[in-house]
Amino acid sequence: MKFRYARYGSILRPVIPIKVKNGGNEIGYHVLVDSGADLCLFDEEIGQTLGIDVRSGRAQEVFGVGGKTSAYYLHRVQVEIGGHEYDIEAGFMQNVAGHIMTYGIVGQKGFFDIFVVKFDLTKEEIELKERRR
Repeated sequence: MKFRYARYGSILRPVIPIKVKNGGNEIGYHVLVDSGADLCLFDEEIGQTLGIDVRSGRAQEVFGVGGKTSAYYLHRVQVEIGGHEYDIEAGFMQNVAGHIMTYGIVGQKGFFDIFVVKFDLTKEEIELKERRR
């Protein structure tokens, strides 16, 4: 599967569209493909929209740039990427990408363990190949 980089002003970022699903609910969402992220993190509002009682999940903390800590809550959800569905555990947190950016993050657990990822900045392209299980 190939996706185009997204442009944010003069900056290109590897942001791709996915669907996040829970039960019969689903929502389209954009996510930053982040090889430095330990897991997938989605905004708390996405979880609420999907009918998840976000704060009832297993509480964890993440350390961001500058050493800031933020709480997130783990839940099992399904993600659809390129027409294929995967069951993952994701964290839901308030303002996952800050107030300016409206995307979530996909990281090592729940994304890079499913796909081999190729970043090609000069072609402005991200290529995903599903790992053989």
